Amino acid sequence: MRMTSIKMKKMLEKRFENPDWKLSFDRDHDIFRIEWKDTGQGIDISLPGFISKWEAKKDEAIDELEEHIKEALKVMHEKQDLKGKENHIFPVIRSGSFPVETKDGRRLVHRDHTAETRIYYALDLGKSYRLIDESLLKSEGWTEERVKEVASFNVRSLPTDMKKDEVAGNTFYFVATKDGYDASRILNEALLEEMKARAEGELAVAVPHQDVLIFADIKNEIGYDILAQMTMQFFAEGRIPITSLAFLYENKKLEPIFILAKNKKKDDQD
Repeated sequence: MRMTSIKMKKMLEKRFENPDWKLSFDRDHDIFRIEWKDTGQGIDISLPGFISKWEAKKDEAIDELEEHIKEALKVMHEKQDLKGKENHIFPVIRSGSFPVETKDGRRLVHRDHTAETRIYYALDLGKSYRLIDESLLKSEGWTEERVKEVASFNVRSLPTDMKKDEVAGNTFYFVATKDGYDASRILNEALLEEMKARAEGELAVAVPHQDVLIFADIKNEIGYDILAQMTMQFFAEGRIPITSLAFLYENKKLEPIFILAKNKKKDDQD
């Protein structure tokens, strides 16, 4: 049976039936939305992307989505504060196209990272987290700088256990603890410098989705192709995709590999 957006919409309506929630479907953009009736706060689900995950995992994909969405909606409806929760504030990486404000107009605390990615800040709530916005800061008397400093300190305290794999003479390392901040570890400069010192070739880094950080010790041209394919696959499968591009780490800076490759070809032609 070929899954369509209309069929998936009906499946999701059964899963998220609740008298306190309003369910809607935007046919033009293939977006299914669940929101609280009293506040209008809610979550959008892009059906084409989710259908591809459903085709690979079937009911398991819907079970996972239901768990995450219901937890997120619950958190969204609760009053949060930052008092005494300094140890629970972390940075999170999102794509450069991720919104910088909520649907009800609250500006999210963020800063630039690379041309492809942006850094946001989250209050960890156990099973989920809330992105920190300006209204939460004002109610607590916090400054953006304080949030950023606390989050930067906390991300350095996260464990960095890795799995290692050798492919065609290249070495790949994976951080995938599933704590919600795997990609955030790309902000740990000490870790990046440690991996740079360990690399025998060029060090590449990728954050295709929230729950993985990939380091690649690239020793030959095949390594770039393998990393590109790997990153694209992770990006397609991730619950919160970030970017399908990998970065080269050089002189404490991250540069998208395709840009450097184009520049290199141009230099060779000159």
